[in-house]
Amino acid sequence: MKPAIYLTRGREKSLQRRHPWIFSRGIERVKGEPQLGETVDVFSHKGQWLAKAAYSPNSQIRARVWSFEKVEIDQSFFEKRINDALVLREDVIERDGLTGFRLIAAENDGLPGVTIDKFDNYLVCQLLSAGADRHRDTLVKALLVVFPDCNIYERSDVAIRKKEGLEEVTGVLHGAMPPANVWIEENGIKIGVDIENGHKTGFYLDQRDSRQQSMKYVKDKEVLNCFSYTGGFGLYALKGGASRVINADVSQPALDKAKENAIENGFDISKKRAVFLNADVFKLLREYRDQGTKFDVVIMDPPKFADTKAQLNGACRGYKDINMLAMQILKPGGTLLTYSCSGLMDQNLFQKIIADAAVDAGRSVKFVERFEQAADHPTDTAYPEGFYLKGFACKVL
Repeated sequence: MKPAIYLTRGREKSLQRRHPWIFSRGIERVKGEPQLGETVDVFSHKGQWLAKAAYSPNSQIRARVWSFEKVEIDQSFFEKRINDALVLREDVIERDGLTGFRLIAAENDGLPGVTIDKFDNYLVCQLLSAGADRHRDTLVKALLVVFPDCNIYERSDVAIRKKEGLEEVTGVLHGAMPPANVWIEENGIKIGVDIENGHKTGFYLDQRDSRQQSMKYVKDKEVLNCFSYTGGFGLYALKGGASRVINADVSQPALDKAKENAIENGFDISKKRAVFLNADVFKLLREYRDQGTKFDVVIMDPPKFADTKAQLNGACRGYKDINMLAMQILKPGGTLLTYSCSGLMDQNLFQKIIADAAVDAGRSVKFVERFEQAADHPTDTAYPEGFYLKGFACKVL
C-alpha cells in the first residue's frame, strides 16, 4: 500500500498557496504505515492530490513538501533542484567574487531541511529533517554529478534534529577530511573556515552583504565588533579604513582564527590597530559604560537568542539590554550596526526593541539603513519563514 496522508477540511489552502509545511493537527488520517522520512502523497479532505512530502511522525511539522508536481523523489529530482539553485546564484557569485556561498537554502530552494554551503572545493551539508536524512545518499550522488571534484562533509550536529527523531551526525560523506582552514574569498577578503569545528557549517555567509555595507561607516573610526566570531565584520572594518578595531568574543579559538584571517589579508596588527579580546560581551559592555570608554562604531551581531516561541520574551530582553549598553558607549553621532538572526523575531518587533533600548539608554537614535540576509539566502514568496536575518544602521545622538 502506497502511504498517503489526508488533510482535515480547509487545511489544503496553505498547500494551494505552495507553503511546504503540514502540521500534525492538519492531518485527518494516514493511509498505510509511512516510515521516518518516507515520501507520502498528500490529499485534501475530498481526495484531491496536492503534493509529495516527507513524513516525520515525531515532529509537529508532520510532513514537508518535496514537490507540488507528480514527480519521483529520486536522484534526478535532487540534481534538478541543485542545478536550479546554482543558476539562481550565478549573478551574485560572479558579482562578489565568491568562492564561498550558500548553495541550498532548505525550503527556499525546494529541499526542506537541507542546507548546503560551498566553501572552495568543499560542500558542507546540514540535514535537519527526516526526509533530508532519509535521502542522504541520493543527495550526495546528485551533488557529485553537479560538482564532481568536490569533497562533501556533513555537519548535522544540530539539536533540532531531535524533534525529527534523529540523532546528531557529522563526518565525511565523500572525499577527504577538511583541513583546519578552508580559505574562501568574498568581496576581495580572504576568510579561513573551520568546517569541522566552526559554528553551523563553519562560517556565517548570510552576513556578507551587511559586512560589505558596514564599510561605509568605519573610515578613521574606532570600532567595537561584538560577538566577533572569526572576525568577519572586523576584517571589513580594517579594509574600510578603521583606525582601530576591537574584536570581542567569548571563544578563544574563534579569536585565534580571527587573528589568522587578519594576518592572511595583510592587515598590520602589531600596533594594536586590531585587537582580539576574549570577553563576555554583556559584561564587557557594562565595564566600558562604567569606565566611560566610548567608540565611534559598535557592531552588534549576537547569536540567535530564540529557537522557540517560548524563548521569545527572554530574547527580546536580551536584545534590548545589549543594544541599550551599546548606545551608552557610543560617542554622540556614533553608529550602531545591530542585527538579529532569530527568525521568530520579525523586523517590526526588532525595530521596536531598538526604540525601547534608546529610551532606556537616554539617547536619541535614528534608523538610517536596513539590512537583511545575503542574496544567496533567498526567501521563497510562499515561505515567509525563510526571511530571518534583519539589521539596522542607527545614528546615536
